[in-house]
Amino acid sequence: MRADVLTARRIVVKVGSSSLTTASGGLDSDRVDALVDVLARSRTADTEVVLVSSGAIAAGLAPLGLTERPRDLARQQAAACVGQGLLVARYTASFARHGLRVGQVLLTADDISRRAHYRNAYRALAQVLAMGAVPVVNENDTVATAEIKFGDNDRLAALVAHLVRADLLVLLSDVDGLYDGDPRRPGSRRLREIRGSQDLVAVEIGSAGSSGVGTGGMVTKVEAARIATDAGIPVVLTAARHAADALAGRETGTFFHRTGERSADHLLWLEHASSPRGTVRLTPPAARAVLQRRGPLLADGVTHADGDFVAGDPVELLDENGRVVARGLAGLDARELPRLQGRSTREVVHQDDLVPLVRPAPSGGGTPQPAPARVRVRIRTAAEYARAGTAPDRTGD
Repeated sequence: MRADVLTARRIVVKVGSSSLTTASGGLDSDRVDALVDVLARSRTADTEVVLVSSGAIAAGLAPLGLTERPRDLARQQAAACVGQGLLVARYTASFARHGLRVGQVLLTADDISRRAHYRNAYRALAQVLAMGAVPVVNENDTVATAEIKFGDNDRLAALVAHLVRADLLVLLSDVDGLYDGDPRRPGSRRLREIRGSQDLVAVEIGSAGSSGVGTGGMVTKVEAARIATDAGIPVVLTAARHAADALAGRETGTFFHRTGERSADHLLWLEHASSPRGTVRLTPPAARAVLQRRGPLLADGVTHADGDFVAGDPVELLDENGRVVARGLAGLDARELPRLQGRSTREVVHQDDLVPLVRPAPSGGGTPQPAPARVRVRIRTAAEYARAGTAPDRTGD
């Protein structure tokens, strides 16, 4: 039994489109009811559940006469517009069988990447939970453009887990865990535990699956697991059909142990969810001070700035070679910097709003090293699978 699962009191569960829909793209009522039955049993007086659900676009395909997920944004938005109502109506009816209410929460990346929006999202979700309802979270695909999309609901789920201060993240897919190769290939082995990036060095991870209704893949699930575990939240990755075992703490799928501690909310979204609105180049002493978190970034440490950012926007901080070394929240507008840079002690970024992205150089000199280890995965293309004589694993969202 997994102790971290058994002691979790607030759980975020993410389910992908391929686990909720039929081959033709419509919602599968039996699959939805089976998932809801598991979540309802897990939700007790002491345990809260937040559901991050894909499926809006997939649910809208059949009603609009579409046979596959459209590639253009406009038709994706139209499918989401039709499908989102069907998805929430289905969840509402299914949870009602257990006497539970649901609340729809639609987010765009802007809601996570802007600090004020982030706080508002937390308050809304916390209140929904406090009033006994089950939040059903999805990306707002109807209005999200390429510039403000999360890209996949796995990443959204990891950020929501931190946002609501969850104790556990469960990622449900159509594959029963992370394998060290194509699951359909003889000899591939399911990895039962991941304790850090060193356990992923030799892992071959597939891209989006073959179901044709999702956008993610195993690579996005591993990245979501890294975001969550870096923030102190353990993760279970397994198939939707094993959801009951996963939430009961039984050994199933792949368990990602926490690797870090919970950080300040705004620092997590600053590193993982923000979209920089500009860049600020630093002098060598300022870059070193930023990496060592020795006070705020002042205007006399700035040599150049690009972008049309305003106070409160995320910006990337570059060293003298143009390499990104940190990310921070601008303390003033871009138009104010030219007359201040290099000679003023005005604060450009407060030290509490800085996230170093590389490790500082050793005290004896040398080159700064990449910061906390990032998972590097190899994505096999369909052509590579064809040459190898195997089929892609179904790891779709």
